[in-house]
Amino acid sequence: MKDIFKKMDKTLFFFMILYTILGLVMIFSASSITAVLYNRVAESYFFKKQSIFVLASWIMGIGFVLKFPTSKYRKLAPLAMLAITAALILLIPYGKITNSAKSWYDLGVFSFQPSEFVKSIMILFLAVYYEKIILNKDFDIQKIIFPYIIIVVACGLIAYQPDLGTAIIVAGIAGLVFLALPIKTDIMKKMKTGAIITAAVVGIFIIFGGSFLNAEQKDRLTFKDPCTRYTQKTGYQVCNGFIAISNGGLFGVGLGNSTQKYLYLPEAHTDFIFPIICEELGTIVGSLIIIGFGIILWRLLKIASNAGTIRGSIIAYGTFCYILLHLLINFMGILALIPLTGVPVPFLSYGGSFYINLMFLLFLNQRVVIEKYNNKTKDLLRSI
Repeated sequence: MKDIFKKMDKTLFFFMILYTILGLVMIFSASSITAVLYNRVAESYFFKKQSIFVLASWIMGIGFVLKFPTSKYRKLAPLAMLAITAALILLIPYGKITNSAKSWYDLGVFSFQPSEFVKSIMILFLAVYYEKIILNKDFDIQKIIFPYIIIVVACGLIAYQPDLGTAIIVAGIAGLVFLALPIKTDIMKKMKTGAIITAAVVGIFIIFGGSFLNAEQKDRLTFKDPCTRYTQKTGYQVCNGFIAISNGGLFGVGLGNSTQKYLYLPEAHTDFIFPIICEELGTIVGSLIIIGFGIILWRLLKIASNAGTIRGSIIAYGTFCYILLHLLINFMGILALIPLTGVPVPFLSYGGSFYINLMFLLFLNQRVVIEKYNNKTKDLLRSI
């Protein structure tokens, strides 16, 4: 393990540890009141559940992902993509409805959310698929678009649950990876232009006239000036998020002393964890957290540019897009800059499925760094 640690991106690893600890602390603080008053369980209920997922994720990451060559995913990733798509289909008859969406399997001890696993599996699938296409210079149009047929089906199934926020993130990751593919043919340039236009049209259609949206989703499109609609669902949560940030000032009211977590923010430990952090620890700490996320994103871009393989580069860039989209959609939603979609904050929000996939991708990036280090060592030995 000492030899593996030597090869890892230590800056990224440091922030993985730091933000995991911060996330556990804030989940305990933000969820304690909800656990007791709303769920009628012990105040440490959500903290203990999240701790189990954290422990399982780190065991998986250190014990398996760091040691498993990314080349071995060439056969596993397509099978996993088909399996997770099948799991989305089976949600229709067998899924559990939570918060008006049929997104979960109730497995007794814990719940399983397939849509979260789509993100990480899709990134890995795209990485191994397009590596083969690019290395073989097999730029047949049907082969280029094939993965996106599966992804469109997956997005449609996620939107049907309905979970439009997750569907947008899955589509966003897939679209950004497609635009970054190093394929320079004329047809590819036209397809990229078409993808940008299609994304813009779909976005406008959703905002201004999406008849396929349900009543709750249409209400979310009313998002500006939330405090003028405090008594309405479309303004209540976001306005209370504003109040939490305002209460905290520069230095916060102290860890555990938030007033807004007393059911003013029903999702204080998930979607609205960041306003609670700002209330308890202050906007200075909140700003430092955002800077820390910037450093994580910078390290991922550096891994993508120095990966040494197309596979590794797509994995790192896909992870960058994954974290960036979550941050943008959550932060802009709680600031009433875009409609609120219920997207968690990486590391900080409660959610087992989300954390497991996040850590899988980050440990996978560490594996990319290790393989690059090993290849450099082999090249050096050959030159001696």
